[in-house]
Amino acid sequence: QLQLVESGGGLVQPGGSLRLSCAASGFTLDYYTIGWFRQAPGKEREGVICISSSGGSTNFADSVKGRFTISRDNAKNTVYLHMNSLKPEDTAVYYCAASRRYLCRQYAYGYWGQGTQVTVSS
Repeated sequence: QLQLVESGGGLVQPGGSLRLSCAASGFTLDYYTIGWFRQAPGKEREGVICISSSGGSTNFADSVKGRFTISRDNAKNTVYLHMNSLKPEDTAVYYCAASRRYLCRQYAYGYWGQGTQVTVSS
């Protein structure tokens, strides 16, 4: 069974920070490209950021550049999304997904987590 489980979401005020976790089981995540996606109410799902199997990261959304970073802890088989300076428009359900592709892109993710809610509100 190949499974991804997100955690770490919650309610934060604008300007606050959160760290989301994507824990993998049934596979070794360092051989996969892992992407973070989000879907806000009334909006299409969008790619946020990705870390490739080679370790390089790519920002998909201009709105998160300089605020969001991605990292990987191979010992814990977990990928993290570090979110700083959060804005109300960051409110969304955040998903992590795994791809067998070598490079970051916004498609070809065959395995998805259940999502975790992030709400940014004063």
